[in-house]
Amino acid sequence: MVSALGMTAVIGGCASLSGDGDGEGGASGSGGVTLRLVAADYGDSEANSSQKYWDRLTKAYEAKNPGVKVEVSVYSWNDVDAKVKKMVADGHAPDMAQIGAYADYAAKGQLYEADDLLSIDTQADFVGRLTEAGELDRTQYGMPFASSTRLLFYNKKLFADAGLTPPRSWSRLAADAQVLKSRGVTYPYALPLGPEEAQAETMMWLLSGGDGYTDTVGSYGIDSDQNVETFTWLKEELVEKGLTGPVAPANLNRAQAFEAFTRGEVGMLNGHPTLMKAAAAKGVEFGMVPVPGINGRSKATMGVADWMTAFRKPGHAEQVGDFLDYVYSDKNVLAFSREYDLLPVTTSASETMAADRSDADLVDFLGELPNAELYPAAKTSWASVSAAIKQRIGKAVSPKGNPSAILGRLQRTAVAEESAS
Repeated sequence: MVSALGMTAVIGGCASLSGDGDGEGGASGSGGVTLRLVAADYGDSEANSSQKYWDRLTKAYEAKNPGVKVEVSVYSWNDVDAKVKKMVADGHAPDMAQIGAYADYAAKGQLYEADDLLSIDTQADFVGRLTEAGELDRTQYGMPFASSTRLLFYNKKLFADAGLTPPRSWSRLAADAQVLKSRGVTYPYALPLGPEEAQAETMMWLLSGGDGYTDTVGSYGIDSDQNVETFTWLKEELVEKGLTGPVAPANLNRAQAFEAFTRGEVGMLNGHPTLMKAAAAKGVEFGMVPVPGINGRSKATMGVADWMTAFRKPGHAEQVGDFLDYVYSDKNVLAFSREYDLLPVTTSASETMAADRSDADLVDFLGELPNAELYPAAKTSWASVSAAIKQRIGKAVSPKGNPSAILGRLQRTAVAEESAS
């Protein structure tokens, strides 16, 4: 996806020393400081823009810490990473950036370690898988801010009308898709391999085929035999049989696929929690099951995490640490997760959500997180490799596509980028 965290000691000047243990302590002795945070927007309209979330949070924080002001600039996901990259290049790094990657900055020594900032309690509360994913050379620089996993969504009405049950294996998925096609369903299985988020759909299928982007020692293995077999199956058993709909997978983006699902035009697709609210709002009855694997349930699903980072140059470690302890308090983590249908990144908030009936729809996604595989975000080459996958992978299932050749080309790109980085 998508697709973590235990920690150690905190430095002597860390803000947690002035806190009261629940993330709401004051930054004593730190008057007159302005912290700048650049954040991504998770909303789908002005009404639920992330700016409103941050405005509420910072107002409450500043009321408890009158000597500290926090200025938050929110940008769309299309722009936020580039904005931060330019700020850093121009010598004006923000104190904090909530973005999609951290490894490049960490490798250049531009980020604080989590140990430099967070209280022991806050660090130890991160979900273990996310902590691991936020580490470079076994040191945590990326602090997870939001996470999600993936499940297979299916249209209950279409399945019931066709007398089908949700699939647990590839063969059953293909058979169900064939029946749905015979009944006139527009997209029996929606396969979004367009440039918007092709790296996510690709990873889900690679994992369900028993492999992934990297091998057991962390080296790229994009063109492994298993991965080639996975895309060969996709091409021959789904795409060539007309089971993926009227739009070529290379031209179908995730947003388009989700919109088609909310119109009742899709039988099945891999989705994340935000699709639940969109489908329910349009009156689509849906079910969710673990992603099918080659011979039964997939051994792993994709997890996705977005990261909070803190830059060294502004030099406000104590104040940043105190603010982040507040950001990661249960009430704030839960408020954000519930607002945007995402999974909490802390164990305590996850346990609260799992026990709350009002969060029942997210429990299945929570259950997938401990075994989820995340993108190889600790690789400084990943951003370039991901971009290459987005642009090329759809060709692997095109009429004249050759899965082995396309995956081989991507592997060579990955190896070259890894060597360069």
